[in-house]
Amino acid sequence: MSEAILGRPRGSAFSRYRHSLWLLTTRDLKVRYSTSFLGYFWSILDPLLMAAIYWFVFQVVFGRGVGHEPYIVFLLSALLPWTWFNGSISDATRAFTREAKLIRSTRIPRTIWVGRIVLSKGIEFLASIPVIIVFVLVTLGTPDPAHLQWSALLLPLAVVLQAVLTFGIGLIVAPLVVFFRDLERAVKLVLRFGFYASPVVYGIGDLPGWLQPWAALNPLSGVFSLYRSAFFPQELRWFDVGVSAAMSVVLLAIGLLVFRRTIPTVLKEI
Repeated sequence: MSEAILGRPRGSAFSRYRHSLWLLTTRDLKVRYSTSFLGYFWSILDPLLMAAIYWFVFQVVFGRGVGHEPYIVFLLSALLPWTWFNGSISDATRAFTREAKLIRSTRIPRTIWVGRIVLSKGIEFLASIPVIIVFVLVTLGTPDPAHLQWSALLLPLAVVLQAVLTFGIGLIVAPLVVFFRDLERAVKLVLRFGFYASPVVYGIGDLPGWLQPWAALNPLSGVFSLYRSAFFPQELRWFDVGVSAAMSVVLLAIGLLVFRRTIPTVLKEI
């Protein structure tokens, strides 16, 4: 095992942390895809299948207009980042129980075990973005084509906000699951509810007027509005983005506090 994993690399504390984080992240990605025939395509197959189902239900079966046309681009622009969020939080529930022996025997900062999940899922998300581009090109010959807008420059902001939000929630969930094992199932239920409570298959504008201000309390609302604004500038809601940014920072602070207070006991329990 490398010196980085054992906590003995040379250099500054930040460079050691960064190197260990990257080493564990690349290890996860290699293990995940080395024995898979389809490899990269598994990371996009699930959201593509879900997108096809929701497109069929809303556009073909019910024929109801939600979101904006082309709906497949509208759907994927939030479904792909949701897959990143959902996968990261789900895996965070097993962050300390899956490799307990390795975690106890290393001296690297334990936040890395949550950070590497968020980073690896984030890399998969970035690798899936070309799928949206393909559908954008396909729609160019249709009556309602999708066009890249100037607000696409805000995509790095969306990625940073989502990474901060996901990391903060992961830092809360990961140690608490060690003490309350039923929390793993509870998180799955909350994520299932969160999918429909978040503007993934619909836009904020599709909600009743009285409900739209409350939707901003979901921190994913502002994040998804940033992603969607790359093709649908009318979806950009700066108030929601501001609320998402504030809540992301608060949740990160709470996550760091919870993590710092619980990690000594976690290491004894695992």
